[in-house]
Amino acid sequence: MSILAGKKVIIIGDRDGVPGQAIELCAKSAGADVVFSSTECFV
Repeated sequence: MSILAGKKVIIIGDRDGVPGQAIELCAKSAGADVVFSSTECFV
């Protein structure tokens, strides 16, 4: 059992780093319930 199993998560990715969609796939595969996912530009 993973530490994210059954947890609700909010994901904010970085345009120049790891995008939100990639983090979302990892979180979902770990059993998390993704409530919000976005990729932002932090300049």
